[in-house]
Amino acid sequence: MRLFALSGYRLGGAPREVRLVYTGFLGFTLVGLVTIGLFQAVQIGIRLSEVAAYYHGGETETTMTFPKTFIQLLEVTHFHAFIMGVVFLILGHLTLATGLTNYWKAGLLLSAFIGSLGDLAGGWLIRYVSTGFATLQLLSWLTLWVGYGGMVVATMWEMWGNPAGSPLPMRLPGQG
Repeated sequence: MRLFALSGYRLGGAPREVRLVYTGFLGFTLVGLVTIGLFQAVQIGIRLSEVAAYYHGGETETTMTFPKTFIQLLEVTHFHAFIMGVVFLILGHLTLATGLTNYWKAGLLLSAFIGSLGDLAGGWLIRYVSTGFATLQLLSWLTLWVGYGGMVVATMWEMWGNPAGSPLPMRLPGQG
């Protein structure tokens, strides 16, 4: 952790042992992202009507569900808030130590943060306010995936595919 305090610290210059530990973390993070994506697609569904029925209760073509209880939502929110906060903190620090431009860093961090907040709030809003918030839930999942997925890819590229810590190939048109 002391390395992050150094001005201009880049993951590409980290000792091999440190990069291996970070790679292990990123591997577990990737497994977490894939399994939550599968859960969302298989258990909840990816259509607005399926997402609304999962939280608010109702019928889809194949399933009848009961509304999520206050305690069920509280339990999921409690666990997700802690784990998403920790993963966000660690991935955020790793992303800040890449050669991405500040624009890309901010975009990925905001995407992960906003997607996480939307994911935490979406179930509550669907259940207690309106099933129309299923749109927010789906958009939050997509935003979360873009943010966290982008941070994982950028970090892995910085550590293993970026010789000598050269700038990452993610520049906006007109940027040098």
